[in-house]
Amino acid sequence: MALRVLWRRMTNAMDRFHQMAFSPKYLLFTNIGISVGLSMVGDTMEQSYERLIGELPDWNRTRTIRMGISGLTVGLVCHYWYQHLDYLFPKRTYKVVVVKILLDQFICSPFYIAVFFLTMAILEDNTWEELEQEIREKALVLYAAEWTVWPLAQFINFLLIKPQYRVFYDNTISLGYDIYTSQVKYRKKPEPKDNS
Repeated sequence: MALRVLWRRMTNAMDRFHQMAFSPKYLLFTNIGISVGLSMVGDTMEQSYERLIGELPDWNRTRTIRMGISGLTVGLVCHYWYQHLDYLFPKRTYKVVVVKILLDQFICSPFYIAVFFLTMAILEDNTWEELEQEIREKALVLYAAEWTVWPLAQFINFLLIKPQYRVFYDNTISLGYDIYTSQVKYRKKPEPKDNS
């Protein structure tokens, strides 16, 4: 009996938290929190892999914090982007979903990637030239990867997911992409082979 009462209280508390977190009043903070948290988890997982294969001697906390801060900036982009798309195209017809996917891929994805690299350049105190070089070397790789994941994921998002859960869904799918983003951002260029 006591266990049932405890369970009911716990589920009621979780329901109240859920209602509050995904309410219009707190949705921005929820979306940013989710983006920050999962960006840090993605980087931590990537660093764990790099340590496992011997590419990284120790966990780099600064790198994970920077990835979390980038989650804040791109979380803001996602939050307002989805609100804007849903305002412009409130219906859930197949035609509207395709339009949203195309706008997302051709407008938001490049902007999202640019915001990510700009955020990281600021945090790493890089010059404008270093930022341009990194975008030239890595942005297209990330953008190509976006085309393999996001059209189908966004089809589900725009057709089936309620608007207040879009960023949550996006970030859940994005965890694997965050691992890849961290890998692309921090991978070292292979050193040229000495043929002497």
